[in-house]
Amino acid sequence: MMMVLDHVAIAAEDLASAEAELTAAHGLTFQGGGQHMDMGTHNRLIGLGPSEYLELITPCPDIPAPSQPRWFDLDRFSGAPRARSWVCAVTDLEAALAQIPFPVGKVWNLGRGDLRWRMTIPEDGILPFDGLFPALIEWQSGGHPATRLNEVGVRLEALALETPQAEALRAALAPLFADTRLSIAKADAPKISVTLATETGTVVL
Repeated sequence: MMMVLDHVAIAAEDLASAEAELTAAHGLTFQGGGQHMDMGTHNRLIGLGPSEYLELITPCPDIPAPSQPRWFDLDRFSGAPRARSWVCAVTDLEAALAQIPFPVGKVWNLGRGDLRWRMTIPEDGILPFDGLFPALIEWQSGGHPATRLNEVGVRLEALALETPQAEALRAALAPLFADTRLSIAKADAPKISVTLATETGTVVL
């Protein structure tokens, strides 16, 4: 079973200030979003077409912290807003997990409003390959967030992963994910970045 890109998570320390910063710096217009009661987070979104979106996500001070570390390693995040994780959609989560020869997390049943989905979340909050392997998501009732967002002329041009484990990560993803926008390069430290095409130019986060 092949995975397809679903969304990219941009982490920040505070949702309102991060949204204001990204809007002022890059002209990005965020919409929708809400609270994730199970994970103690909240978000704002930008549609990237009919089936993809960008998610700005932070811990929510109004929700108790979960019993385990938050997803996307948010509990250890600090600094300016930046790409933190990526998420791939599958039609059968168990079948997809059977193809991956290492643990990627426990399956959680989650929801926000009328949206319902199942998703893999590691018990320590850190995805494999120092957070560079994607989380897996299986959407259920309520449709997909991207279909609810206004078209704002933003598209994902590139998703770049840098890691000391480049060859191993490339090998792990090869049978599961095929998207020409993805690049994996060897580097001294793990890093994820996204390049967006907007109506006013190119944005790299």
